[in-house]
Amino acid sequence: MEDTHYRMQLNPALTPTRGYFNIPVIGSINATVGSTSLDYQDIIDIIDDSDNFYTNPKFLNRLKDKNHINVNVATEILSAGWYKGKNFWSVNVGLRTDIGATLTKSMFDFLNEMDVIEDNWLNSAYDISGQKMNVNAYTEVGLGYARAINSRLTVGGRVKALLGIGNMNLRMNEVRMSANLPSDARINEFRNMGLDDVNTEAKVNALRNEFNNYHALLAVDARLESSFKGLNLEEEVNEPRYISDIDFENKDLGIAGYGFGIDLGASYKIMDNLTVSASILDLGFISWSKGSTQIANANASGIDLKGSTYTAGIPTDPAVIEADPQATLDIIEANLNRLESDAQGYMDRVSGGDVLDYELLQLRKEEATKSRKSSLASTVVLGAEYGLLDNKLGLGLLSTTRFMKPQTLSEITFSANYRPKNWFNVALSYSVIQSAGKSFGLGLKLGPVFLGTDYMFLGKDSKTVNGFVGISVPLGKRKTT
Repeated sequence: MEDTHYRMQLNPALTPTRGYFNIPVIGSINATVGSTSLDYQDIIDIIDDSDNFYTNPKFLNRLKDKNHINVNVATEILSAGWYKGKNFWSVNVGLRTDIGATLTKSMFDFLNEMDVIEDNWLNSAYDISGQKMNVNAYTEVGLGYARAINSRLTVGGRVKALLGIGNMNLRMNEVRMSANLPSDARINEFRNMGLDDVNTEAKVNALRNEFNNYHALLAVDARLESSFKGLNLEEEVNEPRYISDIDFENKDLGIAGYGFGIDLGASYKIMDNLTVSASILDLGFISWSKGSTQIANANASGIDLKGSTYTAGIPTDPAVIEADPQATLDIIEANLNRLESDAQGYMDRVSGGDVLDYELLQLRKEEATKSRKSSLASTVVLGAEYGLLDNKLGLGLLSTTRFMKPQTLSEITFSANYRPKNWFNVALSYSVIQSAGKSFGLGLKLGPVFLGTDYMFLGKDSKTVNGFVGISVPLGKRKTT
């Protein structure tokens, strides 16, 4: 939209027609919540960890093998821009938070079946590997510059000092489980055995073979890296001290790292009515201090129960079995007690029923030996616009590729911008990918107020929604295009 300076957030070379000063805090607020498979309400339920949402058949049917969730919030605390001759300068201080997650359908199937089938864990196999979550929050202090090289080419850039608020990276690389364990009813049958059940070699061998077939396997490889002042990985009181929760203390929040970023852009008018543009945004990184970094691993906390373990000591000599069946029965009962106890431990690990189950993962803290770095979510933007009706109507095409973690987001947007006056602009857009083609966008500039959305909220079934609010004061005289 030609008469809005907010477009510089997409390309620093797309200068506005006049200077501006954004009202502090509310001058620029942008928030997006989205997924290509889950609805808005699904995402809210997952974030809130609402009870039993994963038992809803409609929810399970919407899932893909891999489900990506993204939450992005950006606001500018203070920003302004002004012309100085042919040069356009801008400054900004803003806050950014990017959250990305990948959740597999197998995990929700696991949670659902464990919840609705009480003894399903006794004889089952699940692979819920591949869960990922990334959080990046920082403050940016930027200085922008743009210049019209000639009547057709304009270039621009912005350098940014970054103050890291926090970063978290969770990877559940492997979480596999399988089991064949006796039910409570079968254990009770074992408890009720008498001497007549263990007084022959054939009967004892049958019990030994049954015990040999029991097994339980839990393989876990997970890693959590966190650099947040005010974030605490709470540990259990007793050994082994596994992570039991993640807690935030707002009073302890502070700067956890420092970094640098840059935006680059250009705009070129091929013909009087046709303009193309390109930019790359958020090239940069943040280095997180060792003192604010906490690391936890879970690659050595699995379970491997073998049935042969519970046949130890059971006699094989027919003479011994027949001579003293009571001794044989006592050995079997002792092994049964161990099997029941170990099976209960397996159940306690795998049947927690939470999206992020600390009991299942059994993460252990380890000392951070050095600082760590994280890259920004860089974005490539390509655009083209054709002007009609003495440039009062613009038809546009925009390609946006954002290298989020853990999943890159791409979008193609078609737009129509009507701008009869510099104080009044209206735009209608249609984005085809992130909302699965089931939403539309609308933008309105009315004097100093700008309201916009790329993905209109159409109820709780919307897959991607966002909103942008900006209030600014114009500065200086309007420049001619």
